[in-house]
Amino acid sequence: MNKNKLLSKNYPVNLSKKQQAVIALIITNIIWGAAAPIFKWSLQNIHPFTLAFLRFAIASAILFPFAIREVNIERKDIPQIFLLSFFGITVNISFFFLALTRTASINAPIIGSAAPLFIILASVFFLKEKLKMRVLFGACMGFIGIFLIVARPIIESGFDSSVVGNLFLIVATIGSIIHVILTKEIDRKHKPIALAFCSFVIGAFTFLPMLTQEVAVYGFLKNLTMAGIVGIIFGGVFSSALAYFLFYWSMQNISASEAGLFTYLDPIIAVLIAVPLLGEIPTTTYIVGSLLIFGGIYTAEGRVHYHPLHLLKKID
Repeated sequence: MNKNKLLSKNYPVNLSKKQQAVIALIITNIIWGAAAPIFKWSLQNIHPFTLAFLRFAIASAILFPFAIREVNIERKDIPQIFLLSFFGITVNISFFFLALTRTASINAPIIGSAAPLFIILASVFFLKEKLKMRVLFGACMGFIGIFLIVARPIIESGFDSSVVGNLFLIVATIGSIIHVILTKEIDRKHKPIALAFCSFVIGAFTFLPMLTQEVAVYGFLKNLTMAGIVGIIFGGVFSSALAYFLFYWSMQNISASEAGLFTYLDPIIAVLIAVPLLGEIPTTTYIVGSLLIFGGIYTAEGRVHYHPLHLLKKID
């Protein structure tokens, strides 16, 4: 056999759309995995809704020249795009930032990775689905893990504000789940850059009332340090403009269930950054809770979610 053909067969140069989506989602989740510790560090110097507004205002400005010709929103799509932005940005980011001012950053990706468990719970209460014993056992195991993560402060040292922060992370996760569902419903109708731009503009406007209150009390960017500057730049350029665009583009070429595989990169990246940057060390309770969450998801769904790279294999 011709050597060049053999090499071409085993090591394809031209990646399929799905393989490109896999790479894009890996990049996206590396960025979002780093987000929790970086934003927690930044929020020591800048207030949450000020950072949230600047993050999406800057991202909107970055995407504007590229998106303005692509925006072609029909009137009937406006409510859905508003809801997509409201849950994915306003709800998710508000509670995410508020949580980071109260709890450890490494809790955020672990609780976020438990999204499949919340979907199972919703299917029981809202869709009246009957669970198989395996799924029920896995869900119970996972929720015990979530309880350990949320209640970790009480178990280790007593009740404090970090418990409230952990509960805020659950609300943020619910917002992100709704965001993924709504994105999958409307994503194919619009260009990814247009959808990201519209979401950012709507998100930035929804933060204005809370921004106004913060400015009235604390002033605007007073005594800004490197931590605050890094948070603004990372939030506007990488965690918003780049990551959301890659996410929306990927969702056009991969299923929502497969997209969920990549959230399991987030905890690894978060711990790798949080340990040196914030001195957050995973405790025994944290490790046990994390293992129960991942074990519960594996038991309920019957597959391992922490290895998305197999999707890069050649797709015929």
